[in-house]
Amino acid sequence: MDNNYAGLKAMVIDDSKTIRRTAETLLKKVGCEVITATDGFDALAKIADNRPDIIFVDIMMPRLDGYQTCALIKHNQTFKDTPVIMLSSKDGLFDKAKGRIVGSDKYLTKPFSKDELLGAIQEYLKKD
Repeated sequence: MDNNYAGLKAMVIDDSKTIRRTAETLLKKVGCEVITATDGFDALAKIADNRPDIIFVDIMMPRLDGYQTCALIKHNQTFKDTPVIMLSSKDGLFDKAKGRIVGSDKYLTKPFSKDELLGAIQEYLKKD
């Protein structure tokens, strides 16, 4: 059990219970505290209360999609520097470009591996 991410708060926003559970399990194994949300509205309410260090957000969600959710996070003064990693089942250039436009920091294609998930955390939250 590798606890080098203890104290780190990660948020996983996805309308798929399977994806939420997978990401949560992987992140908890390395010591992260995980907050999950089922969609953008759910997430925005929880972000203010929990102040996550990094946010993983699915693109295709009902009500408020990943792009809109990311844009709202990035337009908020308090959370604009929080890394937002987009999750998508499509590996398209257009999606990646659109993700960059709304301010996302990285793009992972589902199904993602443990290494990709932890790699994203390492890349954006350099451990001292």
